[in-house]
Amino acid sequence: MELPLDEEDGTFTNIPLADDSAEHLSRKRSSKVERAHSTMMNADMDAVEAENQVELEEKTRLINQVLELQHTLEDLSARVDAVKEENLKLKSENQVLGQYIENLMSASSVFQTTDTKSKRK
Repeated sequence: MELPLDEEDGTFTNIPLADDSAEHLSRKRSSKVERAHSTMMNADMDAVEAENQVELEEKTRLINQVLELQHTLEDLSARVDAVKEENLKLKSENQVLGQYIENLMSASSVFQTTDTKSKRK
């Protein structure tokens, strides 16, 4: 005698006797409900895992972007500091050159003011 094959999970089932057929049907339904519930929970867990993976990838991308922006800011800040230093140096050099030119002009007779009244006397 062959046992019937349960198409759901590929296992053989016992042929119920007449007096326990209701109990068998109840167990079979309960088993199917448990499998369906387990399948739905697994699917939910997979969806949660996939969502967590997407969130993790997004967080990683944002962290990398923040780090890149921090490095860019550090580079720009260093460049601003270098330009400020160069600007101060050039201002100082301009003051020295301006004073030097002023001294040369005052020492030269070409740039001295001529007083026409004093020359006529």
